[in-house]
Amino acid sequence: MSSTRIDTRFADLKRQGRAALVTFLTAGDPDTETSLAILKALPDVGADVIEVGMPFTDPMADGPAIQASSQRALKAGQTMVKTLAMIRAFRAADQTTPIVLMGYYNPIYIYGVGKFLTDAKAAGIDGLIVVDLPPEEDEELCLPALKAGLNFIRLATPTTDDKRLPAVLANTSGFVYYVSITGITGMAAADPWAVTAAVSRIKRHTKLPVAVGFGVRSAEQARAIAQAADGVVVGSALIDALKATLDGDDKAQAASVGAVTKLVASLAAGVRSAKRGGK
Repeated sequence: MSSTRIDTRFADLKRQGRAALVTFLTAGDPDTETSLAILKALPDVGADVIEVGMPFTDPMADGPAIQASSQRALKAGQTMVKTLAMIRAFRAADQTTPIVLMGYYNPIYIYGVGKFLTDAKAAGIDGLIVVDLPPEEDEELCLPALKAGLNFIRLATPTTDDKRLPAVLANTSGFVYYVSITGITGMAAADPWAVTAAVSRIKRHTKLPVAVGFGVRSAEQARAIAQAADGVVVGSALIDALKATLDGDDKAQAASVGAVTKLVASLAAGVRSAKRGGK
């Protein structure tokens, strides 16, 4: 497949000698308008790659924060059609920031795989992370996505041993997402020493960039992870920052967008201050 925005961005950052800040938001949380405003603001405050969560009723790999964000989005009427419309609206002003749709297979299956891939590509999506489709099911979505020109990003975990890793990496493209803890999102802090060892091990099997997520909440943690990883993924902390601004009915307030962008700017500063390779 031809080079994507994801490939271009990681190549550019490698030349700059720094890691990427990868930020996550749930599409439509707490409403489509606020969600789009956050999405549009993220690149200007330091987000290098943006993951957009597809709301789903049963996000089994996610902790309470992202589960609740999905529920808020669905309650506000978010659909896959609206999510793709958000991306098109973002692309009207930004043609360079990579966008990855992240979530579960059910909403894509219901939409229709062929139609979804066509519409996602047309909207400006660059890659997919679908956490509940293992390599054994690559013909279901992974291979069609690659054929459509979308990166298919796979997750590796602390329990992905050297015997399993080649299967995980076989059709992975864009980057590898290393889940730094065992468990669900937002529930524990990553151990920088363990992450360094894990990234080194994964890189023995692939030339793809390795981004590390789950458990990163502060600029200091982001800086520590960025010393070894090619990307630092932050999700639950941003969702929590947004949630803290909502009223009792989970409605956005004047401070909602700024609360997220302020944290992203801090995280970006942490990533950019990392000394790569322990130098």
